[in-house]
Amino acid sequence: EMERPPFPPFTAESAAQKARAAEDAWNSRDADRVVLAYTPDTKWRNRNEFPVGCEQVHGFLVRKWKRELEYRLIKEVWAFGGNRIAVRFAYEYRDDSHNWFRAHGNENWQFDEAGLMEERHASINELPISEADRLFRWPLGARPADHKGLSDLGL
Repeated sequence: EMERPPFPPFTAESAAQKARAAEDAWNSRDADRVVLAYTPDTKWRNRNEFPVGCEQVHGFLVRKWKRELEYRLIKEVWAFGGNRIAVRFAYEYRDDSHNWFRAHGNENWQFDEAGLMEERHASINELPISEADRLFRWPLGARPADHKGLSDLGL
């Protein structure tokens, strides 16, 4: 069986490491890489989709990143305890007509003893933004270590 440190129970430091690892993986926009962090029978709620298992999650992510272009994400731990972490996040993307959006959301995560995510519950709101209002302008991929987080950006 796969293992994905850090493992529960989480501390402030290990919860932050888990959130940053998730952020970096999602910013890769590589569904093959991202699904490695989930249990084979992972259960998700994401807006109006409810994928179960890595195959459905993979399909969800492939569809997501085909329509959410130039995707850049920041996550921040909100709370943690035991084998659960709550994060808030924001991401920016454009559609194929060059309309920009910023999505804001919260995720509740539950992990197994191997550090793999068993459950992911996401609530997400998004709004259109102008290109000039974008805040996430680093090159595609992982957010640079010196780039501000959500709180420092006032989000």
